[in-house]
Amino acid sequence: MDFRLDADLAELRDNVRRFAREQMAPVIAEHYENKTFPYDLVRQMGAMGLFGLPFPEQFGGMGGDYFALCIALEELARVDSSVAITLEAAVSLGAMPIFRFGTDAQRKQWLPQLTSGEALGAFGLTEPGSGSDAAGIKTRAVLDESTNEWVINGSKAFITNSGTDITVLVTVMAVTGTNPDGSHELSTIIVPSGTPGFTVAPGYSKVGWCASDTHELAFDDVRVPADNLLGERGRGFAQFLRILDEGRIAIAALSVGLAQGCVDESVAYAKQRTAFGRPIGDNQAVQFLIADMDLRAHVARLGYYDAAARMLAGEDFKRYAAIAKLNASNAAMENSRYATQVHGGYGFMNESAVGRFYRDAKILEVGEGTSEVQRMLIARGLGL
Repeated sequence: MDFRLDADLAELRDNVRRFAREQMAPVIAEHYENKTFPYDLVRQMGAMGLFGLPFPEQFGGMGGDYFALCIALEELARVDSSVAITLEAAVSLGAMPIFRFGTDAQRKQWLPQLTSGEALGAFGLTEPGSGSDAAGIKTRAVLDESTNEWVINGSKAFITNSGTDITVLVTVMAVTGTNPDGSHELSTIIVPSGTPGFTVAPGYSKVGWCASDTHELAFDDVRVPADNLLGERGRGFAQFLRILDEGRIAIAALSVGLAQGCVDESVAYAKQRTAFGRPIGDNQAVQFLIADMDLRAHVARLGYYDAAARMLAGEDFKRYAAIAKLNASNAAMENSRYATQVHGGYGFMNESAVGRFYRDAKILEVGEGTSEVQRMLIARGLGL
């Protein structure tokens, strides 16, 4: 088994790494501090084809696969996670549901602008009263047969890419009826931005990911055509599970990038920071901290490589995606703590890269399924 990247993926990795270091690194601290969305960087990523990596060329994509997306996410997150999560959410949550489950007409209408990066899409799942408990969704959509329109009422919370100037749609999970066993019938419906009754609240004040876009959404008698149903009615829950399984591999890749970025910053700092007349990297205590960080990043990388390979081979990958996400998010959290320790007081400053890493790491243990949910999935995959 060979875990080395082929020539095309190695070139992609190198190009994204160069972009992150030369274009992102000089400007991202200011965006982060001012909580501004990096439109210029998004445009550049669009021109590089990053938003179209896993999609066919007929929809404006690059003809690659999900692993290529993960490679790009890792390299972006080595420098900044706000930009990385913008790409991850735009692809795996914004465009991928339409590609996986949309009609030909929906794909033709939405995918070219989403895969080019000219526009962003979002996925409205989480609600103020239901996070991990998707069965607790209260947003409802009723089909008005007189007008052949869905009428949507409810709210969503923590929705990434939902309020930018280039956001064109939010795919909304809603209760559309009752199943024979009494459970909620869940479906997904495309709601274009600007639809009357669809309100985007002001952006959150967040601990981390401060240069990414996150909002609460409200739907007050929002009307969209019946044809905006995404996929089969009542299959929304199954669709969302597939999307989250894939997304966990992407979040694992992003987590590895943050963990590796902590290694990069700590090695550089340990070589140039002197104390008691010599570089602190000469001290075995510091060497061991950084060695453990490198260990975590390397093992976590192998985990998401394995999960992605299983997915692309058409195998059951749910348990391996959960393993990859759980391990990589743990690695990111631990490495950010270690990197802050290596940097001392400088690591506690918001303008430092490791300061941002520390603030960004925690959400990786929460978003797209908490660590506890990942453990549940792993246990179920073992037959428990």
